Parts: sequence; C-alpha cells; structure tokens
Amino acid sequence: MANRLPLTNADGEVRELEADDFKNFRPAAEVLPEIMGEALAAEMLQPKPAKLTKVSQPTNFTDIPLDPDVLEAFLSTGVGWQKRINAALREWLQSHGA
Repeated sequence: MANRLPLTNADGEVRELEADDFKNFRPAAEVLPEIMGEALAAEMLQPKPAKLTKVSQPTNFTDIPLDPDVLEAFLSTGVGWQKRINAALREWLQSHGA
C-alpha cells in the first residue's frame, strides 16, 4: 500500500480529495460498528421516519426590508422570532381593521 496523504493539513483543514482517496472509503455500515460498537451502530443506521406535519394554512416566504433595530429586537428573542414577527403583523392588522 502506497503512503497516502493525510486528509487534513497542519491547521486541520480538509484538503481537496482526489480519486485515490475515494478508493479507500468504506460504507458507514461497515465502519460504524468498529468505531461505535455494534448496538449503537445498529441504532444509528436505522432509517428514521420522515416527520411531516400538516399545516392548516401553509405559509408564504417573502423578503421584506426591516430596520436593523427591529430585526435585532426580534432576533434577540431567540428561536421562533419569525413566528413572532408574523404574530405582531397579524395583531396590527386586527387593530387596524385590515
């Protein structure tokens, strides 16, 4: 077996892979039991069912310009900030009879 180049450089950056690199790759099903153990590998390799949720009314994606302070205020509230913007707009519509 010829000496192979390491996949990473001194900084830990992955180098561009070459055709010879791919010849040495092995399927995850073959490698995981060696690394993780049989039981954990079997669990990891089980296909996961897709989690599809039905929504009564699908959302539309759009781009709107927002002032930086407004965007930052919503972003700072964490996960779900887009839903909170939607709720704020809905509240405005209801209060303005639109």
